[in-house]
Amino acid sequence: MSFISLPHFPPKDSIADHRSRDYRIAVFTFVTVTICLTTDGFAPQAMQYVLAFFGWVFLLAFLRKECKYVRTQVAVAVTFAVIGEYFASIYMHGYIYRFGNLPAYVPAGHGLVYLTAVALGRSGLFQRHARYIAIFVVCICSLWTLWGISSFSQRQDLIGAVLFGVFLLYLFKGKSPMVYLGAFFITSWLEIVGTSAGTWAWATIDPATRLPQGNPPSGVAAWYCLVDAVAIAGATPVLIAIEKTTYYLRYGHSMPSK
Repeated sequence: MSFISLPHFPPKDSIADHRSRDYRIAVFTFVTVTICLTTDGFAPQAMQYVLAFFGWVFLLAFLRKECKYVRTQVAVAVTFAVIGEYFASIYMHGYIYRFGNLPAYVPAGHGLVYLTAVALGRSGLFQRHARYIAIFVVCICSLWTLWGISSFSQRQDLIGAVLFGVFLLYLFKGKSPMVYLGAFFITSWLEIVGTSAGTWAWATIDPATRLPQGNPPSGVAAWYCLVDAVAIAGATPVLIAIEKTTYYLRYGHSMPSK
């Protein structure tokens, strides 16, 4: 029973406010992800720069009303995710974008996706109904995973099964289960839209493990669990470094020890 004790879930009788801002962020990202990825599925490559411009405009606008810690988390998440994209896509060819590049809108897109996962995780809906949402997500992802490894699937998805196991580990033992649940919805949606539109395609065989994978893999949300873990771990050191650097530039010497 210790595995399913859910130590980092909100209490069962949790009372949380429904902040319209959280839902606006989520709705905006779901809609714009659909428009952006569908457009990039047929538009010329130059359109990627237009999408990137508007992506940064809206991301920065949303971040203006976030606290310093969340803004730093988003910055760390974007940095780590983009590095991961270059490694997984450009270098390893685990998945390949339509033009064989890393689209210009990807960094801003990662920022919006991560902020959406955070907004959903802290929303009144997720806080009040955390366990029911977790059950729904586990059931849906389980069915998706079983389909991927069954004979009914057009291509085997063993990587999806592995990622689903990682996702469950994060969900039950990780420090941000609500963020992981939010990430499942937005990342699954963008993967389905992006692959359906032909914006990118996952390799039939994962180049790192040599295991077959779906297009997209069923447990793809696990990657954003890792992004969140890095964002949480990295936000505080980055804030401390910024504070020390600012102090030094202002006063010409290091901050006194506290």
